[in-house]
Amino acid sequence: MSDYFGKEVPKLGFGMMRLPHKGLGMDIEQIKTMVDLFMEAGFTYFDTAFVYPGSEAATKKALVDRYPRESYTLCTKINATVSPTEKIAKSQFETSLERTGAGYFDYYLLHAFMNNNYKKYDKFHLWDFVKEQKEKGLIKHFGFSYHAGPKLLDEILTDHPEVDFIQLQINYADWENPSVASRANYEVARKHGKSITVMEPVKGGSLADPPKEVKKLFKDYAPDMSYASWAIRFVASLDGIITVLSGMSNIEQMKDNLSYMKDFKPLNEEEQQIIRKAQRIMGHSATIPCTACHYCIEGCPKKINIPDIFSAMNKQLGNGQTAEACDAYAKAIEGGGRASDCISCRQCENACPQHLQITEDLKRAVAMFDDSKRFSSMI
Repeated sequence: MSDYFGKEVPKLGFGMMRLPHKGLGMDIEQIKTMVDLFMEAGFTYFDTAFVYPGSEAATKKALVDRYPRESYTLCTKINATVSPTEKIAKSQFETSLERTGAGYFDYYLLHAFMNNNYKKYDKFHLWDFVKEQKEKGLIKHFGFSYHAGPKLLDEILTDHPEVDFIQLQINYADWENPSVASRANYEVARKHGKSITVMEPVKGGSLADPPKEVKKLFKDYAPDMSYASWAIRFVASLDGIITVLSGMSNIEQMKDNLSYMKDFKPLNEEEQQIIRKAQRIMGHSATIPCTACHYCIEGCPKKINIPDIFSAMNKQLGNGQTAEACDAYAKAIEGGGRASDCISCRQCENACPQHLQITEDLKRAVAMFDDSKRFSSMI
């Protein structure tokens, strides 16, 4: 456990972004079971956001309505980019309070800073707004989540030393990835003395199914440990980490995470060496580093399911699973556009926290699937 702000926080947090669905809505009963397992194991940190569809309301039903307020810590976020005016942006806070019924938030974040949007938080005076809510006792600790480079991060933390913590994308695959800069951003945050909550430790689930060379490394050392466990333990072993958020979407994932995080042990030196080998392999991987956040989908004029298309591509690029990739692509385009429907408007690239060249990767998908005789013969 880590002791931050006078309160112990276990090293595993429940990210409420990828909750299970049933039909058109949330699978509340399964979410309740997941919350119960999480709480019974001694974990307390829950992370949601105004822009996660249905997440805050599900958090109320599965957590807030069923547990004493002092028994858990809750984080949510305000997102300036989805609001046309300052007034509408600030109204997100009251909406989040109403949706969750939590009364106050233990942690609160200005959401998803990138090079093309962070100034909007200044324009809408949201820094002052969250400080006012903290003074009222409606926020206990505030900060921002971040998807840009170390230079801007250093500037923001210099201008805003009052932030209590920040949320960073950190995982072993992106440790030296220049477009994500996990290591560099981590080091800037620590230089400023800021504690960190971690998002995307399993890289949107992709590190739960890494390239086959990496799988062999892990299985040769610890046959019974899941691939995801290596990713989460890597991040949880770093200094200055409040908690590591795992976006669990079913009971099985919850049980797996609890199995190795309940009695968390940092990576030993031999395990660290194995991670470094995996990083070298991942550094030469052809897979697309998409985290399946789905920010790219909203506003796509062709309704292209970009994350699922990239996931299908990665089955072939990472593991050589051609048949599985074709099956996954067929499912990805059900009810939506094909990769070849892309008109290169690039709205998706402006929204992408990973700064992916999405239109170019979709062209690769066209060659892999839409123009492929093998794919055509399978559908």
